[in-house]
Amino acid sequence: MAPRKNFRNQAKKEVKPAAVVNKNGVKVEASVAASGGGFSGTKIFTWFMVLALLGVWSSVAVVWFDLVDYDNVIAERAKEFRFNFSEVLQGKLSAYDADGDGDFDVEDAKVLLGLKERPVSVLLREAKEESAVKEPDDSRDEATHPYEDENNAIDTKGELVEKAQPQQTLEESKQYNNQPGSPETKETVQLRYNAEAESVPEPEADVEPEVESVPELEAEFVPELKENAEDQPKDKLKEKAKKKKPKLLNKFEKTIKTEIDAAEKLRKKGKVEEAVRAFETLVLQYPQSPRCRYGKALAEDGLAEKMLSNDMLQKAIGTYKEASELPNATPDLIKATLKKRAERQQFLGRMRGALATLEKLVQIFPEDMALKNDLGVAHLLIGDNNSAKRVYEEVLATAPSDGFAKVHYGFILKSENKIAESIPFLRDGLESGDPGTDDGRFYFHLGDALQRMGDDSAYKWYERGHQRGHFASVWQRSLYNVDGLKAQPWWTPKDTGYMDLVKTLERNWRIIRDEAQSVMDKTTGLFVPEEENLREKGEWGQFTLWQQGKKAGESCRSVPKTCGLLERYPEATGCKRGQIKFSVMQPGTHVWPHTGPTNCRLRMHLGLVIPKTGCKIRCTNDTRAWEEGKVLIFDDSFEHEVWQDADSYRLIFIVDVWHPELTQYQRQTLSPI
Repeated sequence: MAPRKNFRNQAKKEVKPAAVVNKNGVKVEASVAASGGGFSGTKIFTWFMVLALLGVWSSVAVVWFDLVDYDNVIAERAKEFRFNFSEVLQGKLSAYDADGDGDFDVEDAKVLLGLKERPVSVLLREAKEESAVKEPDDSRDEATHPYEDENNAIDTKGELVEKAQPQQTLEESKQYNNQPGSPETKETVQLRYNAEAESVPEPEADVEPEVESVPELEAEFVPELKENAEDQPKDKLKEKAKKKKPKLLNKFEKTIKTEIDAAEKLRKKGKVEEAVRAFETLVLQYPQSPRCRYGKALAEDGLAEKMLSNDMLQKAIGTYKEASELPNATPDLIKATLKKRAERQQFLGRMRGALATLEKLVQIFPEDMALKNDLGVAHLLIGDNNSAKRVYEEVLATAPSDGFAKVHYGFILKSENKIAESIPFLRDGLESGDPGTDDGRFYFHLGDALQRMGDDSAYKWYERGHQRGHFASVWQRSLYNVDGLKAQPWWTPKDTGYMDLVKTLERNWRIIRDEAQSVMDKTTGLFVPEEENLREKGEWGQFTLWQQGKKAGESCRSVPKTCGLLERYPEATGCKRGQIKFSVMQPGTHVWPHTGPTNCRLRMHLGLVIPKTGCKIRCTNDTRAWEEGKVLIFDDSFEHEVWQDADSYRLIFIVDVWHPELTQYQRQTLSPI
């Protein structure tokens, strides 16, 4: 609501009298036309009207005990409605009937001044009028074109703005209320399918909520296809052009299409509060209308995004369900509604609820392979790889060239350590270019599988992933990054700015070594085998003290001096994207080339027990060796590889620290890994 002083300032502006036509057909200023001689009957009537209008102005001159220049209010409103003062004086005040009661009174003045909200009925009326004037559509039949631009939306989920994909590779996102997602316990987060978003997306107030992941709805984007025709293969354009518009209106709803469109217009303009009220009114009038209830759900969804409210989003999820279960809902509406419901359930972290919704969709539309693909993703998001594998086997049995199913099936085989078997599925799926296949995880795992098979073509795929924007470079292939951070494989203590921490570690390395050796006995059970499938061969044990910025259970009780030394270094103990741990590697061990999950940390290695020969670490194309009592620092988002070919064990202390260029705010708000 604008401050009243703005209206007072506007009242000082001079309003130029509008031109009128005299009886000789000549245009003159209104003030001149009214100043002609004698009191004729017309002039008497004119003065009567002026006095009557002055009476109206004086009757509403005080609103909330504040004087208002109503001439100026009317003048401003006249501009909006394309009227001039001559029309106003001729009695055309219907445009100022802001509350829809047929006259101009105090209540109308309050609305015009922003002191009172406009009734839903008036908003709907104006939206209808605007729709009728601005968007005639004589080229489409109402039966096949329910309403305009149902899905012309911009995706605002997740990390940043995600690409809209007909078949989503959905990530486990944070909720609106900034609650963190489930923590990732493994170092190589890429080995899991469900990954966390970097941050909560900022809502865009003027963008409509998206009805995404419904392939049948892509016909809405035909104008966009025309604009980008040069960039797309002709067969793809033909395929998309053949898709029909979704039929979201049943027979009865076609008779109230104008009312639905009016409410929809409010939602698409970002007036989500008004859209919710408008659709609530329609639902009360037409309780058995699936389309009205679907519109209400979309409006609630948009309002949840604007308010960043999980409670409002949960309400929208319930309304989506109601819409899908009403009699006479069209198949296209059921599909769009349930898909949107599943996506919003996943956004809130209700993965099993989303799985149930998608299972229902697949039961209703068993021939729709896209829905089966989404169901497979839902299984992956809850860690049920076996069920996902069965789903993708069913899809590939019916549609053997389905690229989306191929990359996901290859991903599952890779997670089962079926390296050779995974390669053709990952490669063919990426080469298909099908929607949902252009994902950094698939480039990452295909390259990794090829490397493990000794195939140098891995770097061709890494390069392609880099060109597609998934990797910072061929060497730096982390997937959870903050843009703009300094990137180099090896760092000096001075580079990091953590000189005090490095000096503390190096001065006290014997204390740290002795405590580690005291708990290395296998009977203690503190050192556990590396579980990330990074070893080609050998034995590699780890004893974790801090994980994701938190102490790991009772671990510090066994090595209290070591933990005491670190307590005053929050850059290490508070690093939510790293660990602090001991690492012991036995002779004959080789660790595959790999990269860490994020560029937000640096990794310090303090040498504790280092054989004289046979132990080395490569980061990019630079190979180095550890020294007892010395710290090596590298960025593990770059490719690195380890060999232990000595005749005795190697023991180091690993301390991850925040990348020094991260701000304090970023360190507090980045999600754990």
